[in-house]
Amino acid sequence: MRRTSTAARVATVVPAAFIVVMFVWPLVTLARRAVADDDGAGFWQLIDRTAGWHLLAVTLAQAAASAVLTVLIAAPIVWLVATVDLPGTAILRVIVTVPFVLPTVVVGVAFRALLTGPLGFLGVTDGWAAILPAHIFLNVAVVVRVVSAAWQQIDPRTVEAARTLGATAPRAFWDVVVPRIAPALASAAALVFLFCSTSFGVVVVLGGGTARTLETEIYQQAIGYFRIPEAVALSLLQIVVVACALLLTRAVGGSSTVGAGTAPAAGHRRRPRGIRLPAALLALAWTALWLLLPLAALVLSSLRPAGAWTLDGYRGLTDGSYGDSALSAMRYSVTSAGGATLLAVVGGLLIAVPVTRGGGLPARFTALLAVLPLGVSAVTLGFGYLLVIGTLPVQVVQSPLVIPAVQALLAVPVVAGIMIPALSQVPERLRDAARTLGARPWRVLLSVDLRLTARSLCAAAGFAFVMAIGEFGATTFLARADTTTLPVLIGSLMSRPGTANLATAMAASVLLVAVSAAVIAAIEAIVGTRSRTDGEG
Repeated sequence: MRRTSTAARVATVVPAAFIVVMFVWPLVTLARRAVADDDGAGFWQLIDRTAGWHLLAVTLAQAAASAVLTVLIAAPIVWLVATVDLPGTAILRVIVTVPFVLPTVVVGVAFRALLTGPLGFLGVTDGWAAILPAHIFLNVAVVVRVVSAAWQQIDPRTVEAARTLGATAPRAFWDVVVPRIAPALASAAALVFLFCSTSFGVVVVLGGGTARTLETEIYQQAIGYFRIPEAVALSLLQIVVVACALLLTRAVGGSSTVGAGTAPAAGHRRRPRGIRLPAALLALAWTALWLLLPLAALVLSSLRPAGAWTLDGYRGLTDGSYGDSALSAMRYSVTSAGGATLLAVVGGLLIAVPVTRGGGLPARFTALLAVLPLGVSAVTLGFGYLLVIGTLPVQVVQSPLVIPAVQALLAVPVVAGIMIPALSQVPERLRDAARTLGARPWRVLLSVDLRLTARSLCAAAGFAFVMAIGEFGATTFLARADTTTLPVLIGSLMSRPGTANLATAMAASVLLVAVSAAVIAAIEAIVGTRSRTDGEG
């Protein structure tokens, strides 16, 4: 057993303090405001006044439906990624992953384009019939990443042994594969349920003013009506729902980080021959239908916003049609996401290093604390920030670090989730050898740990960047004229009348899709290189 390092314990203080300030403080402020400003009405009365129980039932029902449908839609794609060896597998993984890292408002815009644009689909325009497919599109990557990773761990020889003993292919799959991937499948479904229960941008864009959840009602009560007690009561109810969903997720399958895995091992996948070839082609077509068609509709609608070909939407990003707002939003989004990435990488390392270097209970507690923001509603968190800001000096409120810090809060657990397993694989003997040669602890960290996990660190930074640049819910509460991010601008443009606004919103969405796809492609290249290197070693 490794001796607990005092330095490792001390290192956990920094990320713990960051999480307390950026996460715990806003939530505590919400609770205190609920007690102080209840205007004579108790919690239950406030929930009844806002139809909170009905909204809770709707929120849970749509999240459960989204989770079940996502698992069903993702099943052929899971099989394709886990068992079929095709040229361009890295491209397939990029296609699968990009929707998950897109801002929810961009996903909403893409499905608005799919349902009402040149590729108008089945006459659906808005409401739950539009929201549920968007949730599937957004969360397919969760199921594919988590379940295919579990499938990759199954020894192919166990399936072959079952076939040798006379089992048919379906029977071997049911008896050997299904029991081993069932925990991962349950974990993925629970994660999708969690994400959909706090969905905001998709419901706002596609809801048509009729679809309402706890998440959207919190925003409406706080910003639309400025009914603070009602918004706080709904936020507390939302926190309880999310806490239960987090416990469910932990109970059914663990805490895998989506997108953090290595590239699939080729030894687990086979070239499609015989009946597998048409099955693989059908699975590819299925993937394109669900994951590429909405993006194609978005691109097409950005070029034909009113039924005629035009580049006005893209000109709106660079000319003076909207003042400097579009250009400023693009510049600020990249700058803010860069700052958030730096904060997230530092914070994630300050969590991961102590966990893997003998930090003991404080390190494990901080790692658990860091995961909690992923499960709490972004709107609830943003509302908490809104209340906290009212008590702070102007210099703090206007600090350029406010929005990057909020974005980093959501990216820190992803960085930590990628780096903890990576650092755990570094042989302890290499650290001992460096210490024997006189290296100080910081030199050991740089020359051994970070040198051997450099590719994992680059992948973690890439995921942190795309998460930061796409954050929408909490940033909506904090954005000012000079700190408007591109997702916030897209949401604002979508709420304005006029074809020009719609065209620019779609052009900005296409830009975010392109940036996200480029970053994910770079991550896949890094992960693939690492996997090939490990295999050669």
